[in-house]
Amino acid sequence: MKYAVIDRGDSLSQSLAQQFHALAADRGFTLNEAHPDIVISIGGDGTLLQAFHQYIDCIADVSFVGIHTGHLGFYADWNADELEELIRHMAEETPRMVRYPLAQIEVETSAETLHYLALNEFTLKGVDGTLVAQININDEMFEMFRGDGIVISTPSGSTAYNKSLGGAIVHPSIESLQIAEIASINNRVFRTLGSSVLLPKHHHCDIISKKEQRIQLSIDHVNITHSDIRSIRCSVASRKVTFARHRPFPFWDRVREAFLGYDVR
Repeated sequence: MKYAVIDRGDSLSQSLAQQFHALAADRGFTLNEAHPDIVISIGGDGTLLQAFHQYIDCIADVSFVGIHTGHLGFYADWNADELEELIRHMAEETPRMVRYPLAQIEVETSAETLHYLALNEFTLKGVDGTLVAQININDEMFEMFRGDGIVISTPSGSTAYNKSLGGAIVHPSIESLQIAEIASINNRVFRTLGSSVLLPKHHHCDIISKKEQRIQLSIDHVNITHSDIRSIRCSVASRKVTFARHRPFPFWDRVREAFLGYDVR
């Protein structure tokens, strides 16, 4: 088995990475950071997002395993004190492969079209003031947005920024995207729907810039600023991210443990 390790960079995560390398060598695993079969993320959800984007060009050929060194994350199945158990499972058992939907984003600027994949969410905000953008769904105008910004989340990302905006939590088996508004302006002159919208896999939305404005794009943890965006198309990607599961930890158990504090494992 070829593997790679991405750690958060703190002393605990780095120590666990060294322990993992030693245990993996004993089991005959091969460290191959260029072309791994499996990527081990040691840290938190942010570390796994980093690992996802580092290996995004070969996302169809790798699977991910998360080890958390702080509070339980949605993408981490293993505790810091469970390395030996994880290695044993990896060496002796075939994991169950769980695949989560991704968001595909096409950004059309005055000069080029840029393509991105997001695991959690895609966010756009006005840099210098109110964001003004027309939102089309399936090539038909839906609303004219004025406000702080817009979040497009995947099902697995629905528990993150989207939830803080009042959006619904969506099970990752439902291939969809969710549109949530950030502080929209609603009065006698300007009007938006005001609630999140869930789009199925075969739908898409276009966000069309309606004035000259600097816009900050955030693709998961990556921030980019543009002043020449014409439109942005968002849809469910044809590719998915794969997690190697060596023991059950259902999505709703993760939600309960993260937000309600009940651990039934």
